[in-house]
Amino acid sequence: MSFKDHFSRQAQGYARYRPGYPEALFRYLAGQAPSRSMAWDCGTGNGQAARALAPFFDRVHATDASAEQIAQATGPANVAFAVAPAERSGLEPETADLVTVAQAFHWFDQPGFFAEARRVLRPAGILAIWTYALMYVEPTVDRMIEHYYREVVGPYWPPERRQVEVGYSDVTLPFPELDRPPFDMTVQWNLEETLGYLGTWSASQRYREANGVDPVETVAEELHTAWGPPDRRRTIRWPLNLRVGRKPE
Repeated sequence: MSFKDHFSRQAQGYARYRPGYPEALFRYLAGQAPSRSMAWDCGTGNGQAARALAPFFDRVHATDASAEQIAQATGPANVAFAVAPAERSGLEPETADLVTVAQAFHWFDQPGFFAEARRVLRPAGILAIWTYALMYVEPTVDRMIEHYYREVVGPYWPPERRQVEVGYSDVTLPFPELDRPPFDMTVQWNLEETLGYLGTWSASQRYREANGVDPVETVAEELHTAWGPPDRRRTIRWPLNLRVGRKPE
């Protein structure tokens, strides 16, 4: 399967406007890993999950198939970034304690990635994939965002988006699955940051390419009315859908 690149053109916006994952998620995953020598973050994008893993592991190997995304990626000294597809990490066999995929699994050659995860994980190593769909603010704003998601850019979502909408519930992990606690992402954003985030969606990019206009502009005024003062910071929440499996010893 060839790499479907939906993100290189908005790599800078992706780095600026994507929400961060909760520290508790990475503390939980590190606690499940057989040791804390090395983690592989696959589909790292601009390195959000890799940076969050760095305090818990001696080394983090972070890969993405998009060179433009890797060019925007930053992290501490124990994070190494590389351009690589999900099914060819460049890692030695049985060297990873943890393999993570944050909001990217639905773009992968999934059988190929699972084979690679099986190859690079140590015995008792952990595989974790997670995704999130629509954000929650307050009902008036939520209705506007859902309208944008379904009616404005809805026809421009790639078919892989369906796996996000069902929270990866259709995925069969290659290892026995673990129980996991619930996690949410939360941020305090103003209107400009929220509109910037909507603009990073792959469907927003495809709409711009097809129509030559920014779809965010079609809802900006109405969303401003629902939001109130544009510098007002609101709490925004995304529930995470997390799947975790352990490689047999």
